[in-house]
Amino acid sequence: MSYRTKKGNTLRSTRRICGIVLAALAAAGATFSQNRIADLQQRFAQESDPVRKAKKMPQLGEAEFQHIQKDVASEDFTDGLALLRQYRGEVQSCIKGLDAAGVNAVKHSSGFRELQISLRESLRRLDTVIPLVSPEAQSGFIEERANLNEMNKYLIEELFPAPKQAPAKAREEEHH
Repeated sequence: MSYRTKKGNTLRSTRRICGIVLAALAAAGATFSQNRIADLQQRFAQESDPVRKAKKMPQLGEAEFQHIQKDVASEDFTDGLALLRQYRGEVQSCIKGLDAAGVNAVKHSSGFRELQISLRESLRRLDTVIPLVSPEAQSGFIEERANLNEMNKYLIEELFPAPKQAPAKAREEEHH
């Protein structure tokens, strides 16, 4: 066997080994991602304080959106949409919890602020994901984006309420 043949066999063997290692790492990464999401979801579900629950959303949302992006990239739109709907439900439960607790977002923004930031980031990510979704599956993603956008607007209004207008009669008297 010539030197060239030995070198060619060695290169092919090295490529095969690299391919196997990369495949194993990809599988391990997917498993790690699933385990991380499950762990974060469990902590989220077990949290009873609405402010602390809302503070967990940036980390949970980040992990879930990484998985949604992977689902869309692999054209698994059904699972991606299911996880997006789950994210929307988690955001809704945070908002309901904060409202039920009677927390004033202007005076005590903790929780509201983190939730709004997570939501804003998720909307930005959705804007990059939706064009990659097949036209048949886009309507579900667009509908969920609209729902999340409404929740984002609500949180912004809670954090930054519009100044109260003086009655019209009082304003007229000021000008005369």
